[in-house]
Amino acid sequence: MSAVFRIPQRWVDLDAQGHVNNAAVLDYLQEARVALLQDSPAAHLLGNGIIVAGHQVEYLASIAFGPEPLEVAVRVGDVGAARFTVAYEVFEHGRLVVRARTVLAQFDFAAGRPTRLGVSERSWLASVAEPLEPLRDVGRWRVGAAAHEHPIAVRWSDIDRYGHVNNTLYYDYVAEARVALYGELLPDAIRATMEAQAARTWLLVRQDLSHTAQMTYQREPYVVRTAVGALGRTSSTLAAEIVEPVTGRITARSTSVVVHGDAAGRPAPLPEELRVAGERWPAVAS
Repeated sequence: MSAVFRIPQRWVDLDAQGHVNNAAVLDYLQEARVALLQDSPAAHLLGNGIIVAGHQVEYLASIAFGPEPLEVAVRVGDVGAARFTVAYEVFEHGRLVVRARTVLAQFDFAAGRPTRLGVSERSWLASVAEPLEPLRDVGRWRVGAAAHEHPIAVRWSDIDRYGHVNNTLYYDYVAEARVALYGELLPDAIRATMEAQAARTWLLVRQDLSHTAQMTYQREPYVVRTAVGALGRTSSTLAAEIVEPVTGRITARSTSVVVHGDAAGRPAPLPEELRVAGERWPAVAS
């Protein structure tokens, strides 16, 4: 069963490159996912500890701002004892711009662990589930001993109704660290002011992220550690992990594939500085 929801954009969803920021897409997916569950017999899960265990997001084209809502097609995929997968296709004026997957898990906050889905919820999910075609494999990478490090402060407004950082914000944190890495390597890495002329663009084409622990509000910044994995002619694979500073606990791991482009957004050879960074901060294939 596939349901389609119309999700309006906001002007603030745009980034400095003039298109919808990759992290804003997570908001669109969340809105569509919540709408799907609200209209179902499993609606009560939204208020009783259903959490995001991970995302896979494939960006097929840039999204422009417009008055017409985006259309997000949502369907349920694999259903397990304690978790299930939701698949999405995002359309802009009929053009497919994003494919994505989210793994959701039932979680007992009092016990601090996943718990099994109830019989009725699992029965409904299984009744509407469809086989899903897997997204392209981008490999598995982890951050090694040497990595670029960037502090990230959690804002009070980042906290959701469960008392922890909302899943959509993790993509923001990884992006902030990625931009900081580029900024350290290249003086013209990003467009920082209205007057600045963009010498290059960075186009995120894929980002997978898995949650390993909850992030909560604290005044001490978390640290995003980023390392460079596979390097092609125009694309690079980056691994990142978000670390809680006091305990050293890893709260999330991410793999991103980014295409380097010229000022017009056309793919362009990677700058040599990024290849040097790959030797300085090498990601480890796992």
